[in-house]
Amino acid sequence: MPQLSGSGPRYRQLVEAVVAAIESGELGEQEKLPPQRRLGHALGVTTGTITRAYAELERRGWVEARVGSGTYVRGPTTEAFSHVSPAEDSAQVDLSLSLPPPCAARADGLARAMGAIQRDRSALVHAMDYQPEGGLDRHRRIYAEWLTRLGLPMSADELLIDQGGMNGIFVSLSALLSPGQRLAAETLTYPGVISVAQQLGIRTVGIEHDGEGIDIDALAMRHERQPFGALYVMTEHQNPTTAALSESRRHALAALARERDFWLIEDGVQYIGERGTPLYRLAPERTLYLFSVAKILGGGMRSGAIRVPASLRTQVAAVLRNQSWMPPPLIASLVCAWIESGDADRLLAWQCEEMAARHVLVKDYLADYDYSAQADGFYIWLRLPAGRRAGPFVEQLAERGVRVTPAEPFCVGSEPAPQAVRVCISAASDRVALGRALGVIRDSLEAPGPALWETL
Repeated sequence: MPQLSGSGPRYRQLVEAVVAAIESGELGEQEKLPPQRRLGHALGVTTGTITRAYAELERRGWVEARVGSGTYVRGPTTEAFSHVSPAEDSAQVDLSLSLPPPCAARADGLARAMGAIQRDRSALVHAMDYQPEGGLDRHRRIYAEWLTRLGLPMSADELLIDQGGMNGIFVSLSALLSPGQRLAAETLTYPGVISVAQQLGIRTVGIEHDGEGIDIDALAMRHERQPFGALYVMTEHQNPTTAALSESRRHALAALARERDFWLIEDGVQYIGERGTPLYRLAPERTLYLFSVAKILGGGMRSGAIRVPASLRTQVAAVLRNQSWMPPPLIASLVCAWIESGDADRLLAWQCEEMAARHVLVKDYLADYDYSAQADGFYIWLRLPAGRRAGPFVEQLAERGVRVTPAEPFCVGSEPAPQAVRVCISAASDRVALGRALGVIRDSLEAPGPALWETL
């Protein structure tokens, strides 16, 4: 039972009491806080006061809310959003991370790009010097030409170089929204945007979606009740459901954004060859487009670009400058050398062929089960059979050496998690390992779930 100080707003008193208990060790890591209604009754305050205190504790990083479970003291790391290279264990197949398929050509391409930079005296000089916050004109031109060849026409003047997809999300939200303002996103969305919003004190609003993407009518109704300043959306390969926003909904979304005056953050980090009309082409004056090379060249190449409307260029550039002064010119030089040599295009062509072959494997093993996928996509969204729960299913797979991600980390706000898992088929070391993992998944799906008495 926390002891309130008696001075200042009651919710802040509770925040300070909980922080003090965590720092003293009275509340340990992963310890569950009391339910809000019960604590409010015990302290003689409203449930709203407790809710506000818990939200502030979560914003500061002291606790984490788990959908359907409660609020817990945060440990040193958060397992739900941990992106590191998997351990080199031949018995373990980690399909929990959206990584590009392993390929020796990546190391070869990087070696050739490094050699090209070594031979280019001006590139070496630029790599050691301060540069504009949005990157060198030459780098932006090469990025723009490459994106145009990939079916995303844009000019160098529209682009600012950043440090990859997560950096693009952080920069975009920092430039568009202030603490306390609202960001809309699909009820299931990329955990990275949820994490950034929490750090920046931005409130998230979940919007219903289906196989054609975000529900535009639901979006309009939610804006009536809870106006938001921006919408985050992955139009081509939604994470985690793999849905692509239909062409009709793209046009309707652009019209609604103009009518209600909110910004669009279009995340194009997941490369998909076949795509619809980008939102930045339909509503260029209010759309930021995020691109990264991580899903093509490799996650260690922390470089990407933001397509920014002219009216926002100054604000976005200021965030880039304040955060890291400028994107590292050496990394951008390596990426551009990789692109100019043609190695990037050859790697991308191989990757598309490899992913097509891996999707054939998925169909061979899981044809009888309910899943969504796209031909070039890194992952599938597997909906579990009736009566199966994602938590025990994920644990069962882990015991047999296969890791996948349940729906819970993707949930916006307090939305309940569906009984489904994301399976990143790109992350397996090769097709043999993927086939072995898919066999384990199929066997686990065919096996009966735990009996009721085992769950009580």
